[in-house]
Amino acid sequence: MKKSLLALAAMGAFAGVAHAQSSVTLYGIIDEGFNINTNSGGKHLYNLSSGELQGSRWGLRGAEDLGGGLKAIFVLENGFDVNSGKLAQGGLMFGRQAYVGLNSAQFGSVTLGRQYDSVVDYVGPLEVGDQWGGYIAAHPGDIDNFNNAYRTNNTVKFTSANYAGLTFGGTYSFGGAAGDFSHNQIWSLGAGYNNGPLSLGLGYLNARTPAASGGLFNNGGAALAANAAVTSPVYAGFTSANTYQVIGAGGAYTFGAATFGITYSNIRFANLGSTFTNAAIAGYRGQSATFNNAEVNFKYQLTPALLVGAAYDYTRGASINGASRAQYHQGAVGVDYFLSKRTDVYITGVYQHALGETLNAAGDVVDATAGINNLTGSSNQNQFTARVGIRHKF
Repeated sequence: MKKSLLALAAMGAFAGVAHAQSSVTLYGIIDEGFNINTNSGGKHLYNLSSGELQGSRWGLRGAEDLGGGLKAIFVLENGFDVNSGKLAQGGLMFGRQAYVGLNSAQFGSVTLGRQYDSVVDYVGPLEVGDQWGGYIAAHPGDIDNFNNAYRTNNTVKFTSANYAGLTFGGTYSFGGAAGDFSHNQIWSLGAGYNNGPLSLGLGYLNARTPAASGGLFNNGGAALAANAAVTSPVYAGFTSANTYQVIGAGGAYTFGAATFGITYSNIRFANLGSTFTNAAIAGYRGQSATFNNAEVNFKYQLTPALLVGAAYDYTRGASINGASRAQYHQGAVGVDYFLSKRTDVYITGVYQHALGETLNAAGDVVDATAGINNLTGSSNQNQFTARVGIRHKF
């Protein structure tokens, strides 16, 4: 009799598991196009490139209903280059996202793994690079990470439920260095509000030793050397800082078919020369450098299938021992036509003009040169790029 009761209890337990509702979804984006760059290190460049409007990817997203409004969730998301088939994000298998956690319908979710920070989540969607412009229309060098150039490893993340349009959350990333709790440590906080025509976002990001191996700027692969991941001429000379800090905010308002938006960010590289140094950078050891960025953007839905947009961005660089501050003026225009709900074709053009002086990676004060995000920097003050692309979602 005892054996029969135990068998029935075991069968009941397995039956409960078998009836739990679960789902796994395969999804992805393939984004490919032709680019023209008027000054790629001093030369014209014509090439195909992958993932400009949105990074080319495939992923798996899953959820299991645990009852009582609680679910187990996971995401594994891979980035790749359409032209070569190689892995993106430094060759990582799931370099875009990889996390697992629990979601409560009442309170929100807690997830662990490789994830996005709060600036990306709450302010990023309000800048033009995350909308119709793609990474070439992001702020110079994506200096404030609004366009998600850098992801966070070893991260615990909280995302609240939606309370009448208000959401909030935060992340904490363990540095993982024995005996040094703050090494490579990253944390962020943010909040957003979306209700009718109004959208607002606020975010804060703080990363220690960002250019060290495994730091925020350098977590795409273990083989990368310090500072190797930062090639943008806009701020490559400041990444020896002990702390990288971003304060960002943005808003957008929709009037019928038109949407007007604005973003602002304050970026600070604190305590230069802490992560690595050479003879030139040693002259700036302990100093801090602050950048400010402001963007205004506009988009108009001419028809349900046709979107046009324009944006202007201004970046004011840091003052280095009396050198004139670098300034970057950038304009972007774009057209996006949807052939269906899943396939669209688009054209984007971006022009950037640099002024003043800045600090290069060697620690020398030099004339500022243009550096459109994710492109080889210009050899002079000006750079223009245009792209014709196609995007398919599945």
